[in-house]
Amino acid sequence: MNRYLAGAGAIVVALGIGASAHAANDVMKECGAKYQAAKANNTLGGKNWAQFLASCRGGTAAPVAAPTPVAKPMAAARPASHLPGAQSPAMQAMHDRQRRCGQMWSADKAAGKIPAGQKWPQYWSACNTRLKG
Repeated sequence: MNRYLAGAGAIVVALGIGASAHAANDVMKECGAKYQAAKANNTLGGKNWAQFLASCRGGTAAPVAAPTPVAKPMAAARPASHLPGAQSPAMQAMHDRQRRCGQMWSADKAAGKIPAGQKWPQYWSACNTRLKG
């Protein structure tokens, strides 16, 4: 009889462990969804995933609202090597060709002159060669 009770007890313990593992999975999924939402809304308050998860599991899942970030001007956001004055003449010429080819691509696409299946990389390659020569 004791063997049956011990076996039944082991089954109950195993079910309890399985249920707690399942509950932990649910908490991870729920906290993950909340983290992604907070990340998208910029409301993480400087927390990383580990910090957010700890507070989410602790019952304080609502992240601290961070102030809305101020957008940086484009010139300040780019490295100095990408500023027009910092480019070599060859790099500037390549960028000019790329802009011209982009305008030609848009015009040709609107006019239906792009061959079926041709994508921008193939068009750019041919256009760049043509403009260099």
